[in-house]
Amino acid sequence: MSESSEPILLDPQDEPIIDTFDLVFLLSAGVIAVLYLFRDTLFGPKKSPVINQPVPQPRIAPKKDKDFIKKMRNTDKNVVLFYGSQTGTAEDYAFRLAKEGLQRFGLKTMTVDVEDCDMTLLDKFPDNCLAFFLMATYGEGEPTDDAVEFWELINSDNPEFSEGASIEEKPLSNLRYVVFALGNKTYEHFNAVGRLVDAKLTEFGATKIGERGEGDDDGSLEEDFLGWKEDMWKAVCDAMNIDPNEAQTGAHVAAYKITELEDYDNDSIFYGELSENALKIGTRVTYDAKNPYPSPITASRELFNATDRNCVHMELDITGSGLYYQSGDHVAIWPMNPEQEVYRLLKVLGLWEKKDTVVTVESTDPSASKKYPFPVPTTYATIFRNYLDIHTPASRQFIATLANYTPTEEGKSKLSTLGQDKEAYRIEVADAHLNLGEVLELISSNGKPLDCIPLDLIIETLPRLQCRYYSISSTSKVTPTSIHITASVLRYQPSTTPEKTVYGLATNYIQQVHRKLSNIAHPDTSPYYLYSGPRDKYYDESTNMVKFAIHVRNTNFKLPKNLKIPVVMVGPGTGVAPFRGFVIERAKYKSEGDEIGDTVLFYGCRKRNEDFLYANEFEELFTTLGENGKLLTAFSREQDQKVYVQHRLLENQQYIWELVYTRGGYFYVCG
Repeated sequence: MSESSEPILLDPQDEPIIDTFDLVFLLSAGVIAVLYLFRDTLFGPKKSPVINQPVPQPRIAPKKDKDFIKKMRNTDKNVVLFYGSQTGTAEDYAFRLAKEGLQRFGLKTMTVDVEDCDMTLLDKFPDNCLAFFLMATYGEGEPTDDAVEFWELINSDNPEFSEGASIEEKPLSNLRYVVFALGNKTYEHFNAVGRLVDAKLTEFGATKIGERGEGDDDGSLEEDFLGWKEDMWKAVCDAMNIDPNEAQTGAHVAAYKITELEDYDNDSIFYGELSENALKIGTRVTYDAKNPYPSPITASRELFNATDRNCVHMELDITGSGLYYQSGDHVAIWPMNPEQEVYRLLKVLGLWEKKDTVVTVESTDPSASKKYPFPVPTTYATIFRNYLDIHTPASRQFIATLANYTPTEEGKSKLSTLGQDKEAYRIEVADAHLNLGEVLELISSNGKPLDCIPLDLIIETLPRLQCRYYSISSTSKVTPTSIHITASVLRYQPSTTPEKTVYGLATNYIQQVHRKLSNIAHPDTSPYYLYSGPRDKYYDESTNMVKFAIHVRNTNFKLPKNLKIPVVMVGPGTGVAPFRGFVIERAKYKSEGDEIGDTVLFYGCRKRNEDFLYANEFEELFTTLGENGKLLTAFSREQDQKVYVQHRLLENQQYIWELVYTRGGYFYVCG
């Protein structure tokens, strides 16, 4: 998922067209957006040794000290890398830069989440040190969850840093910084957070080193990052008085120590749980992103009539969980890696016979903000199943690094080419969606395990497995204890390797569970997920009940509080998901006698008898809404000339202009 954005729910098999209609539509939407934004009534506000050692209890991180200045001083660090990350990409980049700075240039680096720092101490930052800011933009120009406090600090009218200096006194004049912004250019506020952090730091007197880097997840975020950092390092070396010509790759330095345990309490082992609270029995806990709620699935059905595609509607019970949502919010589903890929990686790394061995993994850096990369103690199999993202394509930089550990010259040559040649990497890895296990199989001689590759390097390099967000397709005004999702199942054949099928991680997890609940045989060729969860807590065989680990995230994607304000919604395909909740809510108030403003939904799909989502339900809802409710459809493949929602918008442009501009209506797009 994008580090930067709201869920973009697309049907990857439906080809877009770009023609005059699209251009006119985009221009019209831009004009409407500008006028809307300026209305007075705008709503606001080296392989580490494996040591046998008994460690019986789970590792629980102590309470964090947020004084990063003290930590820098106590651990003799001269470079700190701050990150604000939603899906783990910014965090991953920060760790990679920290390691590269240490090994290539001898910089004394440490990496910290801005959430774990008292950022008012920036005015005490040593002038002979350097700060990196790797900041992702989420949603509509919003900070990531962990960066909210920092964002509020620098955006306040009178930011208060620790020494109390005013903005006019340039409180951050000692600070030298580097910034890399992560975003998605398909959103209006592309890289807004990184750009604003850059501008604010400069305004407060800080000095930027090198050019700001900008990564675009709509293109190739990884290539943007790789292309930026070489010039960045030259500027950093100049600022820190380092001769870049003397930089060396250096030997592998283990970032983590892996210890195999002989004595342990099985009740203290993590088998996929995300926090210590999940191991507590009979204790009332709070459910959130760090401790997701195991929600029972109370209903599941297929929404498509097509035989080659699937879209699943599911209903998740949150009774008694303490979770609350509103229409327009997101629900996070925590997936797991399919067993085929878990087994593949265990075998190719020579860990198959030890897959159930209990281990701890601990940082070798005493200044590390995270002593443990994931909950420990755990098992090798669990690490690959639940904690590392082994599904994502292996990065070009990682492949280049792995070339140093291959046992054969042929394998080294192969990985070196993929790691250095952008086009070869794009064709053979990125476009073919080759994950780490598949890349390693390319160089494994006769299936011989590659136990020469340091496991700590893999743990250090692979991103953590993250949750996937879905727009909630229900409203708490009608179903307060039930969250509905609408998920289009992703699978496709890459153009470079048409014999292979790529499966979306979370949606195929959802699809398998749907089949289980519906007593439908699961194809052997499809990915298989251990849906029973940690300690089989997510499956009750006696009732055929399956649970998903979830949490709710609130958004600003909301209906107007004034029911009389018109709303225009554009939701092709599964982009209609949040608008289902909107329409249900408006229809509820209408049925209770409230006066409701115009409620207009533009919906598009291929054919009405194949993939028209919630067709019968929408018919009833818009009947309830009456003359002020309008459902305008576009079925792209029911005629020779394809018709899309933008055509319907153009046909109704006068009406839309009246609703949005003249009558101050809200205009929403999702999909």
